[in-house]
Formats: sequence, C-alpha cells, structure tokens
Amino acid sequence: MIVIGEKINASIPSVREAIGRRDASFLAGLARDQDAAGADFIDVNAGEGGEGAVTMQWLVDVVRSATDKPLCIDSDDPEVLGAGLEVYRGDRVMINSVSAEPERLEVVGSLASRNEALVIALVMDDGGIPRTVEERVRAADIIVTSLAAHGINEERIFFDPLVLPVSVDSIQAGVTLKTIQALKERYPGAGTVMGLSNISYGLPARGIVNRAFLLMAAAAGLDAAILNPLDKRLMTLVATADLLTGRDSRCKRFIRSYRKGELVQ
Repeated sequence: MIVIGEKINASIPSVREAIGRRDASFLAGLARDQDAAGADFIDVNAGEGGEGAVTMQWLVDVVRSATDKPLCIDSDDPEVLGAGLEVYRGDRVMINSVSAEPERLEVVGSLASRNEALVIALVMDDGGIPRTVEERVRAADIIVTSLAAHGINEERIFFDPLVLPVSVDSIQAGVTLKTIQALKERYPGAGTVMGLSNISYGLPARGIVNRAFLLMAAAAGLDAAILNPLDKRLMTLVATADLLTGRDSRCKRFIRSYRKGELVQ
C-alpha cells in the first residue's frame, strides 16, 4: 500500500502556526520524520488565504529541502496547486485533488498533463458527495473521460471513494468499501486512495476505528491511504494488510520490518 504522510497540513493547529511564522525547521522536521517512518509521498497543504500560492511555494521548497520523497500537493484552489507545481523539482508528483466539477476538472487536468502528475480524483461533482455507489462511479466516468482528453490515462489516476464519518452516517462506511470494489472492477488500471482518519471523526478511541477500517479497505482493494505514518500501530497494520492481500511477495517486507523492530504487537 502506498502511504501518503498527512502531517504537513494547515488544518492541524501546530502546522498552521508554524506556516504562519515561517518556521522552516519545524516543518522540515515533520517531513523527515514521515520519510523515516515509511511514507512514500509527503502531502503538503498550505491552507487557505490571500497568499496561498506564495505560501505553497515556500512550503514546497521547505519540504523538498528535507526529503527526497515525492510530494502530494494538496489544495482546493487550482491556482495554489499550480503555484506549488511551478517550483516543484522531482521525478514524481501527485495532485490532491480534482473532482467531476467541470471547470475545476479542466484546469487541474491541464496542470496534471503539463507536469506529468498523478491525480487524486474525488468521485463527486458540484452537487456534493453522492450517497450511492452508482452515483460515485458515474462521477468517476466523467473524470476519466475528461482527463483522457488531456492525455492522462487511468494508470495516473487514484480515485478517492469518499469517506464520511461513521458518527454521522453509519451506513456510509459500507458505501465507501463497495465503491472501492466497483472502481477497481471498472477501472482496473487506476488506483484507489482515501483519507483514513475521516472515518473516525467525532468518535472516541479514533485510532481503533482507523486501524479496523484500514484493514477492511485493503481487503476491498485500497491501494493508497493518506494517514499518519508516525502511528506505529497503524503502520504495522499497513504492513500486515499488504501481507494478507498478496502484495508482499513471500512476506519479505513484513519479515524485514519485524527484524528491524518496526512492528508493534
């Protein structure tokens, strides 16, 4: 499973404050810690505000100075995404995110094409989050068609099946899992990704819920997750999920992690 480190996000108060005071040392440390913990990509979210583009460029430079891991440039604003991509230096990059909303899809599709980026695609449109699997798959169809017009094939797309807090709607966890399965069947070349911690929002003992849902999603076909790689119990389950879903040939990575003392029982 591809791990996208979630810790450099302006929605986190300590990160938002560090960005505000331009504390490069603190943010670079977060990047290095996630790299060392096993993240494959580092998500960077500079937050909202009038200087979002400038802030994103600064943040991309800070994180790239601290790690060679590719970045996942994260913003709801295409202008901010473009600014981050403009200064990014690296062989691989991921855009987070696009949806089936026509105007945004066109702009972000163009950015992804010019920068040869991977794309996280939310299976929703400007009408909001679809309630059913079928509606989410229809949104995916629109996204695939539009991105193909920009020369982006499905192998560069990671569909986000959308995770709603189980505390708000208890049946939506099942809808998410069924959406993963439906997307893998319809677009076998594409990946699937989700923000894991969304599932437990508003609940106590969130880590337990997150870990259980990770295993369920992996069994359904999840390829990547945006999560906290500093959570050793969670990363232990990432390794275990790869083992049990046949992604760890001859158990090599699991055994190596065990010998290095990285697994938490």
